[in-house]
Amino acid sequence: MQKAMHELAEMDELAMRSSPIHELHPLAKLITTIIYILITLSYDKYNLSGLVPMLLWPILLFTISGIEVRICFYKLRIVLPLVMAVGLFNPFFDRAIMLRIGPLAVSGGVFSMLTLMIKGLYCLMASFLLMATTPIDSLCAALRQLHVPKILVTLLLLTYRYVGVMTEELAVMTDAYLLRAPGQKGIHISAWGSFLGQLLLRSMDRAQELYAAMLLRGYNQQFHYAEARPFRIRDALYLLGCILFFLLLRTVKVAQLLGGMLVR
Repeated sequence: MQKAMHELAEMDELAMRSSPIHELHPLAKLITTIIYILITLSYDKYNLSGLVPMLLWPILLFTISGIEVRICFYKLRIVLPLVMAVGLFNPFFDRAIMLRIGPLAVSGGVFSMLTLMIKGLYCLMASFLLMATTPIDSLCAALRQLHVPKILVTLLLLTYRYVGVMTEELAVMTDAYLLRAPGQKGIHISAWGSFLGQLLLRSMDRAQELYAAMLLRGYNQQFHYAEARPFRIRDALYLLGCILFFLLLRTVKVAQLLGGMLVR
């Protein structure tokens, strides 16, 4: 539990760093991320060579923001296997041969499997970069500027904030259980039902206390998500430059051009 709370705090620390990417307007970063994901998903399932150059944008952002790539993969270590498993069965259903490398025959299912995996990886990297360079309050403010319903933005903010509170409650319950069962590794299966029930009740009580505290502080269905920041020229240039860069990668066959230059 302490490790989980430490990782949540690390994400907030990453978002509070100072870099040219961190200082951009949250709305520009949000729109850029959405467009990047949409363009990445628009590739054909067999267009593996065209999809590879889309990796340039996340790599550039990791470099400029000063965030190490290994941190991204470590934070996403639980989600990545699930994403990679999406297309595992494609080679069994799509067996049409699309490429022969000597005696080795590569089917369309292998191409579609790799394409799906790379798409999922790119989308996760883009989402991580958005969260690692933008505080949650600023991100919620950008969502409201895009006219996302207020109730959804509020739920997102409160869920993100309450995860840490629930983790603390879970840590207290786990410590109390282990003190009553010394020498036992983990929680016995026979206690899972009552343990989850107690966690639910404690979470409801804690949520009620938090809501009462919000009302005492003047909460009236409106959140002051973050200070309003002007949309500057460099934010517009970043947004426009990224869109043009994505369109260039999408329309121009960069991999084939580089391959032709190497052959020459």
